[in-house]
Amino acid sequence: MRVAFTEQMLTVITPVAPSYLRYQKPHHRISTSLFVLAAAGAKRAMVTGNSSSSSGNAGAYTTVKERVTFEREIKKSKFIAIAGPISDERSALSFLSQVRDPRATHNCWAYKVGDQYRSNDDGEPSGTAGKPIHSAIVSSGIDRVMVVVIRYFGGIKLGTGGLVRAYGGVASECLRNAPTCLVKSKVPMGVEVPFDLLGILYHQLQPFQVEDIKQDYDTGKDGISMVTFKVDFDQAEKLEEAVKANCSRELEFFKH
Repeated sequence: MRVAFTEQMLTVITPVAPSYLRYQKPHHRISTSLFVLAAAGAKRAMVTGNSSSSSGNAGAYTTVKERVTFEREIKKSKFIAIAGPISDERSALSFLSQVRDPRATHNCWAYKVGDQYRSNDDGEPSGTAGKPIHSAIVSSGIDRVMVVVIRYFGGIKLGTGGLVRAYGGVASECLRNAPTCLVKSKVPMGVEVPFDLLGILYHQLQPFQVEDIKQDYDTGKDGISMVTFKVDFDQAEKLEEAVKANCSRELEFFKH
């Protein structure tokens, strides 16, 4: 079942990074807040990712509705994949701090928010954990999601190929079993309305389930009020057409 609800934005924090961690791509600037959390573990971690500051693609996207867990034992090692919805880097760090187990051998992870992503091998051989988890996220078509795979070593080494299959496999299974929902972006709009047409405007707004309606009479124009609101991105044009069709005068709309 897919449900639509409003996405929320959070502020990104950027503390100072330790000097000993390495970049995978020197020409990209990787956010330092990830390094701080990685350094809190007992082992050296490799963090890779796209440094795009994009908060995600505009429009609609599919994400997981809630936290979901998948567990599998592979050659006596226990792998636990935990996936959850996130909105940005800060919420990803919060999710990681909630689910990681400091007693585990490794806490490997990856997340994706639009074009922005990060991954961490957490002591496993480079490219054998974080990257396969990220690939599983991309293949699933799910966005704004983080997957943490916790490993408890069972005494048998898996080798490079075995690790890639293990981390990527449990991440894929976790996302395959996760309930998802469709999230539609809200776009802000505004319209200048004569006082005598306010009733008609509000009547037309109701079917479109607009949010954050505000009215400002201080427009500098006699008898004119500015009404602002947010509407689903795919309903903006329909709303504008409906309002114009039912008002006796031409109204000017503003989109941000």
